[in-house]
Amino acid sequence: MAAIEFTAYPRRHEGRGASRRLRRAGKAPGIVYGAGEPTPIELDHNALVHALKSEAFHASILSMRLDGATQRVLLRDVQMHPFRHEILHVDFQRVDERRRIHMKVPLHFVNEAVSPAVKLGGAIISHIANELDVTCLPKDLPEFIEVDLSTIEAGKSVHVSELRLPAGVTAVTHGKDPVIATAIVPKAHAETEEAAETAAAPAAAPAAEKKEEKKEEKKK
Repeated sequence: MAAIEFTAYPRRHEGRGASRRLRRAGKAPGIVYGAGEPTPIELDHNALVHALKSEAFHASILSMRLDGATQRVLLRDVQMHPFRHEILHVDFQRVDERRRIHMKVPLHFVNEAVSPAVKLGGAIISHIANELDVTCLPKDLPEFIEVDLSTIEAGKSVHVSELRLPAGVTAVTHGKDPVIATAIVPKAHAETEEAAETAAAPAAAPAAEKKEEKKEEKKK
């Protein structure tokens, strides 16, 4: 996948007052740091809002055009206004191709409908996590990680250790093995199944008795 491109401009003035003036002019203040001196920047607010709607913009290496040059960066932080749909500040980090990066990568769940948990057990699969902390070299960063639910059974869970990670990518779990998804049987469904089994038991008993009687008659 080609890197997502966006344009930034040098920010000439800093401080709260300057930032407020930028926002009133339809711009969003930001900064680029890492691998050199921090660089204050400004971006078109509406274009940035549109870009932030894309999952890939949050989890991919981006191509930023600034002052006639292109830099590879990662989105690191977005500060939003408490109640207005307004970006207060955005942070980007320059990418060093030789150093491992730490990122949150989206999880994409597949084959849920064909799993034994759903088809046979009447379960509902709950997604406990929607992203995964990983570390890797920039060249190995995946756009997303697929979670195959085709074999999950009712009452069971999928853990991080069961994921098939791309080559060069390592999950960051701090010694734990977190649950990614779990198949839960709704209480109402479980009660219906139990009632059906209970109702079937008395009906099965006379049938078994008749079978035994026929065996006895044949012996005579």
